[in-house]
Amino acid sequence: MAFIPISIFLYLFTKEDSIIFIASVLAIVPLARIMGYSTKEISLQTNPTVSGLFSATFGNAIELIIAILALNAGLIQVVQASIIGSIIGNILLLVGLSIFAGGVRFKNQRFNNQTIAVSSTMLIIVVAGLAIPSVYDILIPNNPQIMVLSSAVAVVMAFIYIAGLVFSLRTHKDLFDASDEMKATQERPTMSRRLAALILFLAIVVVTFESEILVGTIEHAAKAIGLSQVFIGLVVIAIITNIAEISTAVHFSVRNKLDVSIEIGLSSAIQIALFVVPILMLVSQIFNFGFTLVFTPFEILAVMLAVLIVNYLSGDGRCNWLEGAQLISVYTIIAIAFFFVI
Repeated sequence: MAFIPISIFLYLFTKEDSIIFIASVLAIVPLARIMGYSTKEISLQTNPTVSGLFSATFGNAIELIIAILALNAGLIQVVQASIIGSIIGNILLLVGLSIFAGGVRFKNQRFNNQTIAVSSTMLIIVVAGLAIPSVYDILIPNNPQIMVLSSAVAVVMAFIYIAGLVFSLRTHKDLFDASDEMKATQERPTMSRRLAALILFLAIVVVTFESEILVGTIEHAAKAIGLSQVFIGLVVIAIITNIAEISTAVHFSVRNKLDVSIEIGLSSAIQIALFVVPILMLVSQIFNFGFTLVFTPFEILAVMLAVLIVNYLSGDGRCNWLEGAQLISVYTIIAIAFFFVI
């Protein structure tokens, strides 16, 4: 929390963009945890359907805030990279760390194949939704219809996301044992809904200000630090906006509740692609930001590899620490490769 006033002070009284950028990044990390905690507190005091919708909405609030501010600043590449980074980060890094941490403590861990199967199918839809406009743009470059295609794909993605919520929260909620397990492990609310809502609101206000600082310093900081804007979006921003989910997932995995950990990772990746992306498309259409679903072949390949390997490793419903290390290694390879992307 100390970096919140530090980042504000540096922003107001210095012009060292690289230092300001680092301070704002460090300031957002605890804010992400506070938002995650207050969101959980409110969710505990609502029915499952409202809880699911509320968590989906505010669980990705930081990603949305940073992305919208970045779009407003014309940093479309950063936004696209952060989307890809959040997806592969949740699939490979979050799930990988969870499996590894749990595997170190327990020789073998099991998880619900049915839940993973549903999430895996949704992830394949994610690949299709991101790849089709990108391939179209490669085959027919500079076609103005790409905006229409991107918007249409975003609508379909939003529809299937809503359908998935209905499936998991209403019609087939009995299949999602991990959700029941999570409820069983959750503590009772530690604060009133009103207090949690107030904390969430204040955190969003501060996050918005810190995100404005972060976005405003990305370009100069990237040059000063020697990192590309794509790498900052794909690795730095993606990790800080998902740090709360990562810590929560690892927390459950070391308590032999890997179902919950994997559900957190895959659900978060799905929410980014099928919930956040359509909202960004809508905002872009309203304010004419020029955001489309045209990603680089490298970014699409990264998502495809992430989905492919997690589907393969999760097929038997069992895992060990080595499989976690394998997921982490793939993420590391992708991150290293993007380090050299200019």
